[in-house]
Amino acid sequence: MNILEFIAVNQDNIIITVFVICLLVQLYYYLGIYSRLLFYKVKTGKRKTEPVSVIICAKNEELNLDKFLPYVLTQDYPDYEVIVVNDCSTDNTDMVIGKYIKQYPHLRTTTITEDKKFFHGKKLALTIGIKAAKNEILVFTDADCKPESNQWLNKIQKNFTRQISIVIGYGGFFHKFSLLNNYIRYDTLIIALQYLSYKLAGFPYMGVGRNLAYRKSLFFDKKGFASHYQLLSGDDDLFVNENADKSNTEIEISKESHTRSVPAGSFRQLFKQKKRHFVTGKYYKKIHKLLLAGEQISRLFYYVTLALLISNNILIGFVIGAFIFRMIIQLIILKKTMIRLNEKHLLLSSLFYDIFSLIMNFGLYVSTRFRRSPRKWK
Repeated sequence: MNILEFIAVNQDNIIITVFVICLLVQLYYYLGIYSRLLFYKVKTGKRKTEPVSVIICAKNEELNLDKFLPYVLTQDYPDYEVIVVNDCSTDNTDMVIGKYIKQYPHLRTTTITEDKKFFHGKKLALTIGIKAAKNEILVFTDADCKPESNQWLNKIQKNFTRQISIVIGYGGFFHKFSLLNNYIRYDTLIIALQYLSYKLAGFPYMGVGRNLAYRKSLFFDKKGFASHYQLLSGDDDLFVNENADKSNTEIEISKESHTRSVPAGSFRQLFKQKKRHFVTGKYYKKIHKLLLAGEQISRLFYYVTLALLISNNILIGFVIGAFIFRMIIQLIILKKTMIRLNEKHLLLSSLFYDIFSLIMNFGLYVSTRFRRSPRKWK
């Protein structure tokens, strides 16, 4: 009997076996990894405050800076500076910065002028901002980001100790009632659930530049972005992926520490943004790529074999029971995560997005393999 004949004779058993294996793998991710975030205790108590430098890169961000920069400048923190790197802006970004410099003496700025013979991405702007920083602790956010409270810097900074060099925060998006916004916030929630939980499991692999902090000495000791400077993206996730480990990294998820950003205005814009960041995944450490791919692949084959078993009326009672069990576990963990990360109106739609995101990510995978990455960071 050849392999094709064996598969034909044992087709039902093979489908059942694959379904059970994928179900167990999915339960491992939810119960073994993602559930860690539910039981994580946010650190309380006071620690000695250290001077902090907040770095924001701005490229044609006059409207966002005028709207959100005051929330960064009015933090309840005793000693900090804010550095806005004006990266070749052609709008009135410089005028907005100048207006606020007159009001806030702890605001500083540096400007990059355009050179048509020399292309650069966000990493150059960040490096210039880091070099200009006076303080050891660096906190990063974007021009279109708003801290959720005036305790943002306090909450982030208190995690730094002699051992801790990287602090990963949560950066969500503003809530609007639209299908696009609903999916963006779901996608952001799931990604955060992964990188926060993986850190708690001992595998920190990324952070987001909307809410990230690390030591200036770490940046220069590890030669900054040198190993991936040629990539447009990766200023946040690849830097963390290279330099974070279970002993030097901490997370901060208190609601006062969150930031909110302006979401993409169209699915096309969202696809471009995700494509720009998706390409960095192949540069992750092998263990991280294995963990991330394992979840996606097991979820894909879970749904495929689920559909095959139901359509062929095979072990319907067991299959439906297994589906309901996984769904309940999934919904419980997502609901608890939504509460911890202060997200709303995502629970029911998550059941559809659990499948839709597989299609979305497959499209991104194909797109990044056969097309050149964009040449602009904004």
